[in-house]
Amino acid sequence: MNMTAVREFPEKSGSAVNRTARVLADRAAGEAYVASVCFKHGPPKLLGVELEYTVHYADDPRRPLSPDDLAAALGPHTPRTLRPESPAVPLPGGSPMSLEPGLQVEISAQPQPSLSALAEVVSTDLARLSELLARRGLRLGETGIDAHRPPVRRLRTDRYEAMERRFAPIGTGGITMMAATAGLQICVDAGEEAQLAKRWAAVHALGPPLLALFANSRVHAGADTGHASARWLAVMNTEPVRTQTTGSLSTTDPPSAWAKRLLDTPLMVLPRENAPWDAPDGLSFADWIDGRGAGRLLPKPTEADLAYHLSTMFTPVRPQGYLEVRYLDAQPGDGWLAPVALFTALLADESTVDAVLDLCAPVLDQWESAARFGLADAGIAAVARKVADLGCASLSRTDLPRPVIAEIADAVQKRAGA
Repeated sequence: MNMTAVREFPEKSGSAVNRTARVLADRAAGEAYVASVCFKHGPPKLLGVELEYTVHYADDPRRPLSPDDLAAALGPHTPRTLRPESPAVPLPGGSPMSLEPGLQVEISAQPQPSLSALAEVVSTDLARLSELLARRGLRLGETGIDAHRPPVRRLRTDRYEAMERRFAPIGTGGITMMAATAGLQICVDAGEEAQLAKRWAAVHALGPPLLALFANSRVHAGADTGHASARWLAVMNTEPVRTQTTGSLSTTDPPSAWAKRLLDTPLMVLPRENAPWDAPDGLSFADWIDGRGAGRLLPKPTEADLAYHLSTMFTPVRPQGYLEVRYLDAQPGDGWLAPVALFTALLADESTVDAVLDLCAPVLDQWESAARFGLADAGIAAVARKVADLGCASLSRTDLPRPVIAEIADAVQKRAGA
């Protein structure tokens, strides 16, 4: 599978989608398109990671970040959503950069064939980014949520403006997710068709114990929220129809189930030229295809429209040809490698996948408890320790050097309380 073919960033773009793409004739065509592009089959070969960070002034992390200061620091690497004229040069290791609405920076490492190769690329690019920021008196945040400032959207794009308007009536989760959170996203191949359902179930089953194990976003805007991962709670409270997982562990046909869900999900935004991107209230993608409701007044949707609609889903795991695992808090410095290595080891082969499903069965779908209580929840903590043991025992199957494996295992076991 070529993971690079789908690692584009429509969610970070301020431009409308391609209106010349193939028109979708009916719902069946839409579902077939989703199933074909979201789940690419083949032996698991590639591994990627996306690292998000809040950015702060080193001398006063509570000070609102100036877009001009960030652009000056990033120079030619500045994403075009902030400076349209920027060449947007990737970092030295090849990772493109993007920005979240609150000016969180994101490094999207290109997929690599091994964990050691990924570690080398990310270390190179993370060091360069830190150096660029330090020259301008800036530094990266160290947790999954802004510990110092309240959420304020600072990136001006049609998409983000429409998102903020949409989420505001629901509560504060939307603006917090958009402008104050930072996640660690692990990208793995979907795997062979015969093993897809188990692998899909396993990456979801690992969610609550790994979320709790690596949660670090308790403090937000200078206040103790009392929650282990205030970041993930913000995501869950954004808009349940596009953030919650449903039926992920029971389905025997993930592509079909995901396609149906995507078609039945209301549009979040509707990209247009020279007009606000607010979507008609309650208009699902299936309604749009079939010309129901407000869909009667719109041009027939295309495959490009449907691909863009996919980028508006914020589920714990989002299929994009590969599986994008989105439930972990950002980690400080080089701390990203421990959860990525552990996750990789836990999916090493069919035997570890089967073991994961057995170990995690007692806490399936306990996302809210994991986010609120973390390892203070005795049931989740017990499962997290077993998962940590299994993953650490399998780290030797990665290509990381033995001293690094020992360091990671020690850090993970300390977190688990072993």
